[in-house]
This record gives sequence, structure tokens and C-alpha cells, in this order.
Amino acid sequence: MRSAKQFLLGSLGAALAASGLTALGAGPAHAVSGVFLSEFHYDDSTTNDAGGVGEFVEVTAPAGTSLDGWQVVLVNGATGAAYRTDTLSGSVADQSGGWGTKVVGYPVVSGGILQNGAPDGIALLNAGGAVVEFVSYEGAMTATLGTSPAPVDATETGAGVESNTTPGTDSVQRKVDGGWAAPAAHSRGLPNGYAGSTDPGGPGGPGGPGDPGTPVAIADIQGSGASSPLATTAVTTEGVVTAAYPTGGFNGFYIQTPGADTPERSDAVFVFGGVPAGIVVGDSVRVSGTVKEFGSLTEIDVTGGQVTEIASLGTVVPKPVLPGTDCALPGTGCLGAAELESAREAAEGELFAPTGAYTVTDVYDGSAYNPPSSGSSSHFGEIGLAANSDEPLITPTDIIDAQDTAAIVARTRWNNAHRVILDDGSTTTYWNTSNTAAGKDLPLPWLTRDHHVRVGAGVTFDQPVVLDYRFGWKVQPTSQVVGAPTGKVTFEQNRPAAPAAVGGDLKLATFNVLNYFTTLGVDYGGCTAYVDRAGDPVAVNQCPGSGPRGAWDATNFERQQAKIVSAIDTIDADIVSVEEIENSLVVDNADRDEALGALVTALNADAGAGTWDYVRSPADASSDTNKALQDVIRTGFIYKPAAVTVVGDAEMRFGTTAFDNAREPFAAVFQPVGGAERDRFAVIVNHFKSKGSGVNDGTGQGNANPDRIAQATELADFAGDFAAARGVGAVFLTGDFNSYSQEDPMQVLAAAGYEQLVAEGKHSYSFDGQSGSLDHVLANPAAAEMVSGVDIWETNANETVFNQYSRYNYVGTDLYESSPFGASDHNPEVIGIDRPAPTAVVNTEAPTVWGTARVGRQLVADAGTWTPSPSAVSFQWYADGVPIAGATDARLRLTGRLAGAVITVAVTARAPDLEDATAVSAPVGPVTRGAGGHS
Repeated sequence: MRSAKQFLLGSLGAALAASGLTALGAGPAHAVSGVFLSEFHYDDSTTNDAGGVGEFVEVTAPAGTSLDGWQVVLVNGATGAAYRTDTLSGSVADQSGGWGTKVVGYPVVSGGILQNGAPDGIALLNAGGAVVEFVSYEGAMTATLGTSPAPVDATETGAGVESNTTPGTDSVQRKVDGGWAAPAAHSRGLPNGYAGSTDPGGPGGPGGPGDPGTPVAIADIQGSGASSPLATTAVTTEGVVTAAYPTGGFNGFYIQTPGADTPERSDAVFVFGGVPAGIVVGDSVRVSGTVKEFGSLTEIDVTGGQVTEIASLGTVVPKPVLPGTDCALPGTGCLGAAELESAREAAEGELFAPTGAYTVTDVYDGSAYNPPSSGSSSHFGEIGLAANSDEPLITPTDIIDAQDTAAIVARTRWNNAHRVILDDGSTTTYWNTSNTAAGKDLPLPWLTRDHHVRVGAGVTFDQPVVLDYRFGWKVQPTSQVVGAPTGKVTFEQNRPAAPAAVGGDLKLATFNVLNYFTTLGVDYGGCTAYVDRAGDPVAVNQCPGSGPRGAWDATNFERQQAKIVSAIDTIDADIVSVEEIENSLVVDNADRDEALGALVTALNADAGAGTWDYVRSPADASSDTNKALQDVIRTGFIYKPAAVTVVGDAEMRFGTTAFDNAREPFAAVFQPVGGAERDRFAVIVNHFKSKGSGVNDGTGQGNANPDRIAQATELADFAGDFAAARGVGAVFLTGDFNSYSQEDPMQVLAAAGYEQLVAEGKHSYSFDGQSGSLDHVLANPAAAEMVSGVDIWETNANETVFNQYSRYNYVGTDLYESSPFGASDHNPEVIGIDRPAPTAVVNTEAPTVWGTARVGRQLVADAGTWTPSPSAVSFQWYADGVPIAGATDARLRLTGRLAGAVITVAVTARAPDLEDATAVSAPVGPVTRGAGGHS
């Protein structure tokens, strides 16, 4: 036979008035509503009902609170479903010290009502149907209730259980005698270990750490290690409130001891259990509760404990430098992982007002602590910052030779020490892969249509922040951020409206358009989709075989295309090499150029008919043999016919194994409209194997690095062959090489004579909270001489992905616009090209004239040597300085009428855009008549 049980969940009645303390109950909403479950009693047998005591649930609230429409719900753990609901009504009377109770009583029946098969639970719902508090007994459980997130986590009462066969002698009880009586006086008064308690209750008893007469210093609660030496102990301490989170799920506040810093120990701690009404940042408080470790965050749990405002303890002065962020480049003196952890542990919860340069380094999904490489697919409202840096963290192999491992290790250590995660002061998950996150309908922190947070933006802290540990070290604002962080943090609003000016007669750009597919997932068959928060498909997740990878349906395709068209129009280049566009030959056995043509059609619809055209694929690309070699995405060129013409057919490199897992290079020759042959240049667009799969060679350059090395080697050979066959000197290599600037594949191309055209301080890609360039334009020496300027337009990789079409309606803040920002995940690069400067035609040798001096014979002129080779050479013969009519080739036929004349020849060389250059021979003759002819 089970004994009667009662749960004390708070400190009630006369004891509250006597103590002057504010009670914090057992659930996260207490600080908001002031209404909480304070006690309940269950009895599983009528034999224990001596004195008419039955089962009940007690709700405590501030006097005068209306509980109309509030509900007490009983839940069975086996099903997670409610089996009884009782609705409260009326206002709470002042029973003692400004507090009162409402009680739900249950009939005395055999087996009891509150026992329905362990575990069991009790929920308190407000008038709006939201769960304010949920506790369980005889085992932890979860349930789905009201408008709360599902499931609701139960707070197991644990040590709060009181057992007694004689109800009414140990704590507040109710008696069933036709109605509920006013609460009886507490015999315990307060929870174990507090003033007024009749039970010392173990370590929390008088004279122990929890004795309010001898508060424990926060530094002693924190201790010098990762966990508190007083964990699970009841304590009382005092401090100044530095941050408060009544909303957002943190359900508590930070306090810190003002004054001198305690060496190797933190002087701050988080107080969990709600924020009492009237408690604000700057107040001094005394708290009593149990020391716990939440993950690695030390906190004092005041659920059922006490918080009271006291006389001012002073003012907390924020520290200026976050631990570990003050080391210098190259990074050899920066703290290692263990040292950094220890330094931050010693400052856990403390207040900081960071000074110096701070720069945004990570906005991926807003989840800076879980970047793409972690496998996380959730959005927590976090922003990654680079501390004491006026630029984002840089991928080491973008600036350091990949073979220089010591320098890379040092730079990596510097990056790790200076990486700071700025959280939003909440536990909210705004998005997950299935789009079922509890916060999916809530407004985002930091971001609005008019407020952007971008990689590379400068950051200023308008208010101090708190260093805490919640699944990693983070800094928290002193209250939850919703929308733009007005008054908390200022982010530089630095969106570049267009690429910087690069000069030149022409502009060449390269742009990865992120899976532009005209074949749609909805039409292909067998595809699955990523869905928005309403469950509507947006983009393709997976398709069988060589299926599409882009938009799910026409509506989403139009959103995608609008952004790409806007981006290309704004780039305003004359030639754009595009990567990651549908290979229609492979996807739906159509014309290989179908998707490329569709993009041109969309561009012309916006800019005017005939503004754009595309370079046709070579005929051999569609052969059965070569089709089998190709990927579902491809490269290609679009161009403006008013600016350039395509010379001859395009060419691709087939017949090699190097590109078995990548896209074959695509090459074309262009000539400026109105230009000459000497103005021609070749462009070869590429898309090497990605870093996400394939063999990892251990060099820190991602997977498939040996494959990219082979592709770079083959590309260099192909470029040389192509240029020679087409008689072109200047060659540009463009595209997504999936290699950072100093990695092995780029070194191969450098050794082959190709120079990377760099936009200083700008990058094409952001990954793992680090910036670098995977997209490049390279030039051989002849092409490099033509370059007038270089820019990377940081319009995509620097932006949150929630700007992309594929995240349309994913979260509660709609960031989609048809603007170019977020058209892709790669930033385009653009260069200016000048036509080759005219070079004088130089005659290095006067023409020589030779021949016989007989009638019927000829004189022959040598054109001499000219630099550079002229496009045309002409001749003019003279007799005694007078032009001989019709004598305009390299040979002069001697006739009798020339007898006695002195013969000379002028040789003229012509080159485009240059004045004619002329050389004159030495005199020949005079021509005299001799026997049998003339001499």
C-alpha cells in the first residue's frame, strides 16, 4: 500500500511575509506571470483518508491576480495525453503577505485520481492555453499540451516528495468537508536549510553553505575548474544583476560581484528559475538556491528558492578584452585550445564591453557555432565575429602556401582565439531541416529587410555583453534580441550596390549561379523537396539519377531567376562565364544549351532584345560518348553581341580521365567589335571537383585535392594547345576552381605561367566562419597586360542564406527580395580589359634589290625584317625618283625604256591602328644598253 504523498513546490503563506523574499516556483514562466504550482497531494487508497483529507493541487499567485480561464490539467505518462482538466476562476485573495492560493480538489475515490499509471504529470495552463508549468512525479515524462511546443519537458519533483501517513502535520494540506478551507499554517515554513525551517535538511542547514546569514562568494561557487565544487549544494550568495532574460527561454539572470577581479575564478554566475517582477539590470540581489551545472555552465537554480533585492553592492565595471583575443599575428603566441578554455572558464558569466575592431565573420544560417562543416542544419540566431580584426577570419590556405604547415597551424590558432560567437539571448531554434522548429514563426534576431548583418561588416558594442557557455563559448547581449539590435550592437551597413569600377574597354566576369535548372523537381518524378514553414516545397532535395538540383516549381524558379538576372545586369560585364547551370543534355536529353538559352531569354526580356547571347556548345559535346562523361551541371559563356563577337567554334577538353568527376573546360575566342585580329583573346571557364567528397590527402585542402591537381595540370595543357591552334596570345582562365588561392591546384597553374588576378581584401566564398576565394580569374602574361582592374563583388557569400530564393518563407522574418543579394552562395569576380596598345612597326633592315642587267630580266626586292609582323606589305619602284606606273609588287621587269635610269624601291608595312612604316632601298643602275640587251 502506497502512502499519501505531497509535493512542496514553493514557499507559501505566513513564512513568505515574514521572510520578505520573493518566491520563484518550479517553471520557466513564473517570472512572467507570477502564477505557479506550489503544492499537490495524492493518495492512492481510501484507507489513508483519515480526517477526510483528499487529493488536491494548489496554485499560488500574487493577491488580486485573476485566474479566470486558467486550467490545471492532469496528464498520463503512458500516453502523454490529458485525462482531466479543471478550469479556475476568480481573483486570488490576499491570504498572507500579498500572496494567495487557488486549489483544485478531487473526490476521495479508491485508488485516487492523481494516480493514473506512473509516471504522471500536472500542467498549469494560462487563459490563452499556453503551458506555464509542467511537473511530473514517479518518473520524468513528456507531453503535448495546449499551445506549448511539443513535447513539453517535465520537471521531475525528485527530492520535493514528502511522505507521511498522517496528512496535515508536515505542511500545507486541505480538508474535504463540503468545501475547501483556507490554507493551514506551514509547519515547515521554508524549504530545507532556510531561516524558519524546522528541518536542517542536510548540507543546506544552518551554518552550511546555504545559510543566508553567511553568503557564499560567487568566486567560491564557481571554483577554479570547469564545474563548481559546490554542485548540488544549497547556497545563498549576493551580486549585481548584469543581464536579465525574462523572455527567450533562458529563464534567469546573471549576477556579478563588483570590485576587484578574483584571480583564476569567475565573479559571476547565472541564476536560473525566472526573473522576479521588478528585478532589472543594475539591482543588487541576494539569491538562495541549489548549485547546478547546465552542460558546462555553472548556475544557481532558484526554482522553489528565493530572490530578494538588497541595498546596492556597487557597480560592475565591464572588462574591455575577451580572454584570448589579444594575441597577435602570425599566431604562434596565441592560446591553445585547452589554455583558451581555461581562460574563458575563469571569466564565465562576467561582463565585457569589448573595444577595438570587431568584424562579422560568419552569418551562415545565423548559426555561427554550427557552421556547415559541423553537419548542423539549424538556425539559432548566432553571429560569428572576428575579435580585434578589421577583416573577417581568413581561410589559412587562401593566404599561406598550403605546404607551409607551421604557418598554417599558427594562423589557425589565431583564428580560433579570435573567433567570438554573438548569441541572441535566447534558446530559440528558428529553423531546422524539417522546418518544424518551435521558433519558426518568430521574428529573427539581428536581421530585417532594412537591417543587414554581412560578413566583413564592422561591429560596435553599444552595451556590454556577458561571456557564457551554452553549447560552446558565446557572448550574450544583456537581454534578448528580437529584430534589429537597436541600442545593443551596431553593425556597419556596408552592402555594395554594384561592383567597383574596373575600367577597360571590355569587362569579363565569372559567376557561379548556384544550380540554375530549368528542369523542375515537380515535373521530373521521384524527387523530394525542401519545404518552407508551411510545408510547401521550395527547392529540390534529391532526385533519382541525373535529376535536377534547383527550384521545385515555376513559382520558385521565377524567384531564383529574378535574383540571377538582377545580379548579371548589375555586374554589367560584356562576357560572363557561368558555372553550376543545368546541363540540359544530361538532365532531360534536350539541347545541351537549353538552360543557358533560357537564362539569355530572361536577360533579354529585362534588358532588351538582342542585348545578350550565349556561346553554343561544340558539336562533339553531344555525342553519345562525350555525353556519358558529363555532369548534370555545366559551364558556359553569355556575352553582349554589341561588344564582342565569338571567333570560331567553342571547344571542350574530352578524352582525358582528369575530369571524370568534374566539369570539362569550355573554351572560346572573343574579339572586340570593331577590333582587329590582334585584339582577340581566349577565355576558358572551369569548375573543378568540390572539396566535399573524394579522397582526402591529409594536406588540409579538403577532399579530392589530388583530383584538382590533375585537373589543373590538364587545364594548363589544354589552354596551351587551344591558344596555339587558334593563333591567340592572350588567355584567361575563369571559374570555380574549388581551390583556395595558395593551394596546390593554383600553384600548378602559377607554375604554368598563369597569374591570379586578385581584388585585395575581398573574397568569393565563406565557409566555417572563414573567408577565402574558390572562384578565380587567371591570366597568362599577354592577357595580364590587358587587365585594367579587378573586383570581387561581395554580394552573395557575405549574406545570410535566408536571402536566397531557396529559403523563401523558411522563418518568421521574410528576407527574400528580387535584388541581387543572395542570388548565389559565391561572389562574382569581374575584371576590366583594355585592347593591346599599338606597337610601332620597326624596319630593322633596309630592303635589298638584286637581279640581272639584261633586257627581259627582272630586279627582285627583299621586304626586309619588320617588328612586329605587319598585316600587309606593299612595294613601289622608282626610276630616277619617279614612280613607275604599275610597278607595285616585289619584282620589276626591266625594259628598254628604263635605259639610263637609276632604280630604287620603297617597301611599306601596314599594321592596324598604326601609321605606315616605309623603308627605301639603295639605288640600282643606271640601266645601260649593252650588246644583246641592256645592262
